[in-house]
Amino acid sequence: QVPLVESGGGSVQPGESLRLSCAASGVIFSQYAAGWYRQAPGKQRERVVEVRFNGRATFDDSVNGRFTISRDNAKATIVLQMNNLSPEDTGVYFCYARRGQQYFWGRGTQVTVSS
Repeated sequence: QVPLVESGGGSVQPGESLRLSCAASGVIFSQYAAGWYRQAPGKQRERVVEVRFNGRATFDDSVNGRFTISRDNAKATIVLQMNNLSPEDTGVYFCYARRGQQYFWGRGTQVTVSS
């Protein structure tokens, strides 16, 4: 198991920003890819971004250019900076860590974008 604890999230208006953090514990974090999925009401969970051990990230097209991600392997954390948010970004955001095809999940944090 990889315990993952998310923080951040909340309610903002369109065009505003939010920052989500995720902290792992008890593992050598550099051995894991990590990132975020989100799930909007009535929709399937979709991947937002994955960042590899070396910091290289792959973003979904819907957030590319608006979201950035950083990771600190020593602190076992990743931080998702979300800018210029739109109502389509609303959903529960789940942090994950992946080693091969084995996934570990956080409990999720709500992001609501509404005017």
